[in-house]
Amino acid sequence: MEAKALLLVALGGAIGACLRYGIGVWLTSDSFPWATLSVNLVGSLLLGTISCAAVANGVLSEEVTLFVGIGLLGAFTTLSTYSVDAIKMYQAEAYSQLASYVFATSIGGPVLALIGWKLTQTILDNKAL
Repeated sequence: MEAKALLLVALGGAIGACLRYGIGVWLTSDSFPWATLSVNLVGSLLLGTISCAAVANGVLSEEVTLFVGIGLLGAFTTLSTYSVDAIKMYQAEAYSQLASYVFATSIGGPVLALIGWKLTQTILDNKAL
């Protein structure tokens, strides 16, 4: 493992974790995990954009992809908190909230990643003209 790559991921991860924490404090709610849903959906949209620019088009460097895609967005989004939130809703018998949360995360995340990818692809295609 290259030291520079590890440092980029670590720095991005530190920033992403701080952003995630800040949003958790800002969007505190006892009734619904808005912070976790928000970071996961925004992170999906942004990762779709980053992936398209980096993987499909080579617009972003490997360094930017490591820093933003793997480090920052990897620490910003959270499957583990989503899972615990879902368990808490199940145990509280908040089934309609649980269904909404699971649907919004599992369908909304990939849809937003696709939207990010397609928007980026459209922008890059138009720039090439």
